[in-house]
Order: sequence, then C-alpha cells, then structure tokens
Amino acid sequence: MNLASVNQGIVKNKKPRRLGRGKGTGQGKTAGRGHKGYGSRAGSSMNVSFEGGQMPLFRRIPKRGFTNSDALEVANVNVGDIEACFEAGETVNVETLKTKKLLKHRYDVLKILGDGELTKKVTVQAHRFSKTAEEKIKAAGGAIETLPGKAPVVKFQKKAKAAKA
Repeated sequence: MNLASVNQGIVKNKKPRRLGRGKGTGQGKTAGRGHKGYGSRAGSSMNVSFEGGQMPLFRRIPKRGFTNSDALEVANVNVGDIEACFEAGETVNVETLKTKKLLKHRYDVLKILGDGELTKKVTVQAHRFSKTAEEKIKAAGGAIETLPGKAPVVKFQKKAKAAKA
C-alpha cells in the first residue's frame, strides 16, 4: 500500500442524486422506488430487521442466558505483570498501576491473579486477591492490603428508617 493512494477516488462533497428528473438520468419516473407497495409511498420507513413478513432472524435463533447489569466490572492484573513493571519495595496500588499502564479501562474492582512468578518484595493494595497470588506475594516477602469494595445499593432505605423510628 502506498500512502499517496490511500485517499484516491474519495470525493468529499458529492452532489446528491436528482431523483425523478427524466429517463436520461436512470433515476426517472419511479425514482428508484419501484412500482406500488409500501416502499413507493411518501413517508415509508422500514424497520432494519423487517424481512417482508418472514420470521425475522433475531426471532428465529435460540436465546440463552442473560447479562447481569448489576455485575461488577473486574480489572485483572497478574503477579507476573507486577514482577515486570515494579521494583522491590514499591507499593502496587490503583494509581501506580495506572501510571505503568496496567489499568486502562473503567472498572469497579481490582483483582490480583497468580499467573507468573514474583521475586520482589512489594506491598500490594487491591480489592481482591486469588489464593495463588496471595501465596506468591507472601512467599516473596511482600504484604497484602485489601481495599474496601463498592458499597452495595440499599433498597427501600427510607422505609427501613421510618419503620425503626
């Protein structure tokens, strides 16, 4: 590929097609809408999934499971990544992981996983730890600090307070 040819043939300001302006244009008479039917009428707009009365694809295929909208988004960092990016004696927390670009996306909870080896003595602060990660950090002489997680949403809080009073 040549950089000079990347935008070749792209016209930024195309003139709109002038529909229904005579036979010579190729878009005359019915203006590309065909004869009769819903699509030929003014104001017609079709649902993208409409298949002419045939059972739509989305309804034909089987559905399984559901997506839990209340589930927490968990960011994972492996012990091997900590070994590669941090020096001995450093503190591994949310801020330092962001500066080292190990955390890039939005998340609710940070979890340290046990993939890889750890030889450096580091203090790790996270919301959750896997058993193997905990063992490896402690075996290297490091320390673990568990951060408080997201506070759960309490439903009907006002009613509960009113009932107590």
